[in-house]
Amino acid sequence: MKTELLTAQDVDRAAELLRAGGLVGIPTETVYGLGANGLSAMAVRGIFQAKGRPQDNPLILHIPDAAWLTNYCEDIPDTAWRLADRFWPGPLTMVLQCKKRTPEELEELKKGPICSMTHFDRHIIPDVVTAGLDTVGIRCPDHSLCRAIIQRAGVPVAAPSGNTSGRPSPTTAQHMLKDMGGKIDAIVDGGPCQVGVESTIVDLTCTPPRLLRPGGIPLEELRSVLTEIEVDPVVIRPIGEGEQPRAPGMKYRHYAPKAPITVVKGPPERSAAYILAHLSNTYWDGVICFDEYTHLYQSHPVEQLGAARDRWEQARRLFNALRAMDEAGVKHIWAQCPDTEGMGLAVVNRLDKAAGFRIVEV
Repeated sequence: MKTELLTAQDVDRAAELLRAGGLVGIPTETVYGLGANGLSAMAVRGIFQAKGRPQDNPLILHIPDAAWLTNYCEDIPDTAWRLADRFWPGPLTMVLQCKKRTPEELEELKKGPICSMTHFDRHIIPDVVTAGLDTVGIRCPDHSLCRAIIQRAGVPVAAPSGNTSGRPSPTTAQHMLKDMGGKIDAIVDGGPCQVGVESTIVDLTCTPPRLLRPGGIPLEELRSVLTEIEVDPVVIRPIGEGEQPRAPGMKYRHYAPKAPITVVKGPPERSAAYILAHLSNTYWDGVICFDEYTHLYQSHPVEQLGAARDRWEQARRLFNALRAMDEAGVKHIWAQCPDTEGMGLAVVNRLDKAAGFRIVEV
């Protein structure tokens, strides 16, 4: 298969491919996504095949406008509309109850198999999207080209990050091409992603709402809208044996480069000193560090993460840094880690998972 490289002028072509059941790389403000028609089980199965993604890992449904929520979800709480009003379009995914078939629709289905999408099939999300759950993660991305493609396609787009499963997420079209070239129909180049890490995921089907994945909307901002919110334990620890993931990124090792990572946490000057003291004398140790400490590691491959206090810049650079370590061919990576304030929580979550929770506290 030859993967087409499309531009902002190719909205109609991208929409046509999605309607026809194809796989299209789409730009968002967070990371590039691997999109398929979210109402077609056959098309969505292609996502899992292209990525090598486990089938029990649910996908996020992307819509161009909050008004589409009622097409695919029911029992929508008032908190969802308040969050959408504040943060959409934007990097926030809300987990809501999927719309169910009415008794009349179920009776119609008993008459025989459906060969094509009927009028009442257009609001039912296939189980392959939700991993068999009765809930779905849904968001409206803050990228005008992405929303235009979805609007033109006329269907919600199921889209996980556009990387090989487990690898660092792509924040440019070229990143995605390296992982997905020859496996999917097209990639739309919408420029580099502005956020750099995936969306924040909040489960609104429980009381109080629960943060399932930190991302582009910091926890502190969510608390300005929600009177109470809990943080799911798997945000800061591995998921337990037998636990079912309710959102992407909860169960499996994610975001990982080829080389193992050791994450070093603590005051920046201490974590920098610890890494310096434990580096091997060979080129094969790479370092991802805050800008202020780059000069300490000049004899090793180094990627700058941003200033120690600039957590937004750290989020933007993180996946680029992990991919650059792959290009350098290092055998081990040491990474400085911010605290969990603001966007720091999302960076910490991604580094912990990339390292398989191989963490040193100093």
